[in-house]
Amino acid sequence: QVQLVESGGGLVQAGEDLRISCQFSGGTFTRYTLAWFRQAPGKERQFVAAMRWTDGFTDYVGSVKGRFTVSRVNVRDTLYLQMDSLKPEDTALYYCAATANSHADWRLSAAYDYWGRGTQVTVSS
Repeated sequence: QVQLVESGGGLVQAGEDLRISCQFSGGTFTRYTLAWFRQAPGKERQFVAAMRWTDGFTDYVGSVKGRFTVSRVNVRDTLYLQMDSLKPEDTALYYCAATANSHADWRLSAAYDYWGRGTQVTVSS
């Protein structure tokens, strides 16, 4: 059974950087498309970034393009999200998600079979 555990969240000031991690276990890491979603209080869960396992293709929501970078270190079974120039509107609970379906629409939360419990990122103004 695949398990995902996020870490690295915290409280930062606007303009600062933060890197969060997602530790993967229980499956073959390199066979999964992995993604980050986030959910702010009172809002729906939002796609943030994804990396496709077949070719390493990455995709980002428009609001984070140029500021966030998704990466994975296969020997560590770990997914990262480097978040630079953080803004108060980036405040949310950040979730890691995984799917083995290489044809899935990775921007849809329904495409993912496995989820972590999230790590809180709070950006003060």
